[in-house]
Amino acid sequence: MQKTFGKKKVILMFLLPAFVIYTLFVVVSVIWAGYYSVFDWSGVGDKVFVGIKNYKQLLTGDKIFWQTVAHTLIYTVICVAIEVFGGLLFAIFLTRVKHFRAGLQTLYYVPVVISSVAICQIFSKLFSVTPTGVINAVIGFFNPDLLYMEWTSNASISLYVAAFVEGYKYLGLYMVIFYAALIGVPSELAEAAIVDGANVPQQYWHVKIPYIKPVIIANCVLVLNGSLRSYDISFLLTKGGPGNASELMSTYMYKQAFSSMKYGYGSAVAMAIVVICLIVGGVFRRVTEGGEQ
Repeated sequence: MQKTFGKKKVILMFLLPAFVIYTLFVVVSVIWAGYYSVFDWSGVGDKVFVGIKNYKQLLTGDKIFWQTVAHTLIYTVICVAIEVFGGLLFAIFLTRVKHFRAGLQTLYYVPVVISSVAICQIFSKLFSVTPTGVINAVIGFFNPDLLYMEWTSNASISLYVAAFVEGYKYLGLYMVIFYAALIGVPSELAEAAIVDGANVPQQYWHVKIPYIKPVIIANCVLVLNGSLRSYDISFLLTKGGPGNASELMSTYMYKQAFSSMKYGYGSAVAMAIVVICLIVGGVFRRVTEGGEQ
């Protein structure tokens, strides 16, 4: 069996379907976006070649785009904190639970399999002002001034609310990955730490977490990649508003291309998203690789 799976032809056979799908839906899409980005086109009629005009406007004359870049970076940091570090904490908790572990795992994982539309509808009701939602009812009990607190329509916190909802939805996914990694830590390491006098927090901090460091880095990369191009939660929950308070790069790209019918400019925004994702991912990998040396 090992010899069979070690053959190059077998490896290529398993890689080929994923490679073809990725090429068709990602690589080809990026190439087409790059092509459209040098045109002024409304989606119908003739395309007018404008060269780098769209990119020049994007980089020098579009303040909203740079706001969306900042919003997306903030959004990404919050998602990493909730999904990666929150998922790690929940996974540690599960390794310490002796009863109802399977039920808790299922309960934590449920938001992952629920659609984004359903999740946003649930939180819209929870954050509702009229009628009063559960969140406002609870905090209003302690402080009546907060009974009519706006959440998704509050320009100062709508971005953070959307990021929290996305983090909540995918936390269970990374919890499962971390849980699998933690239970895979050799028991000899924990036993040696106990013999050396390490308590439970010290066992995790000095032994188990360093052992699963590659898993932590891989999960950070996955969350970075997903959050930098996140679209559904923010758009469904806040529509990028109020105003542009929670506008992300992806929602801004959608509005430029499909709402304002500026396909060329929207494609330029899409290419900017690709470049920013590559830069952030590359910097993160360089930093983490430097820390491992």
